[in-house]
Amino acid sequence: MLLLYGTESYFIQNIQDKLFANLMKHSGDENISTYDLEETPIQEVVADAETYPFFGEKKLIYAMNPTFLSTKHKKLPFEHDLTRLEQYISNPVDYSVIVFIAPYEKLDNRKKITKTLNKQAVVAECNPIKDYEVQKWIKTLATDLHITIEPDAYRVFEAELIVNLHLIQNELRKLALYVGKNGVVTKSIAEELISSTANGSALKLVDTVIDRNLHRAITIYKDLEKMNEEPIALIALLAFQFRIIFQVKLLKEQGYTQFQMRNQLSAHPYVIKIAYEREGRFTANQLEEIFDALTNADAAIKQGKMSKELVFELLLYKLINR
Repeated sequence: MLLLYGTESYFIQNIQDKLFANLMKHSGDENISTYDLEETPIQEVVADAETYPFFGEKKLIYAMNPTFLSTKHKKLPFEHDLTRLEQYISNPVDYSVIVFIAPYEKLDNRKKITKTLNKQAVVAECNPIKDYEVQKWIKTLATDLHITIEPDAYRVFEAELIVNLHLIQNELRKLALYVGKNGVVTKSIAEELISSTANGSALKLVDTVIDRNLHRAITIYKDLEKMNEEPIALIALLAFQFRIIFQVKLLKEQGYTQFQMRNQLSAHPYVIKIAYEREGRFTANQLEEIFDALTNADAAIKQGKMSKELVFELLLYKLINR
């Protein structure tokens, strides 16, 4: 019996894949069952586990959303017979494996059933990795794919993918196909091939303002248009980026460290790091002028004075030629 808890689906899926490979070699898909415990009482799951498999040697049963382990109470149209479950846990059959998948950051360890599972089951925490662990994970996944990531390319991963391991793995597989076995992923290759996200592209747009590169800014905007990103949403993303730069500038003048800024602003460490590097490129007055331009563009779109696409392109022109 296993208990997987946490909000990182990458780890949960990996464990599920390994269980299938190791346990179901001689059993067919008909011996795999999945139950949502918000819809099915646990006693039905136990009954299934105690029923001998008709084909093959093992049964693999996934019990999703065990709300009785959560710290948050959820009212269901039925009652879970936890006494029945406790009896099964104390004397499980050897031909079935029940895997509880609890997508909760924490379990309620005050409950008897949680204590019983912690004691009797194999428990794996599947919560997201920490920000400082991202590079280590990228390197590990890249090694498995027999490719090397140049130091400068890590910044592209951080900007676009943050700590989403599923996205990181998918993008690394794409890069591995491109560079081939033992190939090297440079920053330019990463920028060309990694799928853009709105947040990552907002960071790039700020770079174009800093570098006064209108052509690059329009190119990024056109790419975002293809992703169906609305100009008004992009204005909000730019406003967020420049607001962070402004706040970091003020906190830096007060002697705050980057670590202290993270706690103060509740922003992602990478966002703080980039804002810390950028703030010296702007005066407080320049940032206030940028906020005015963003506010005016937002108002122009909402008032329908001209097409939203033209408003955004004119905004980029004003920001870059400020």
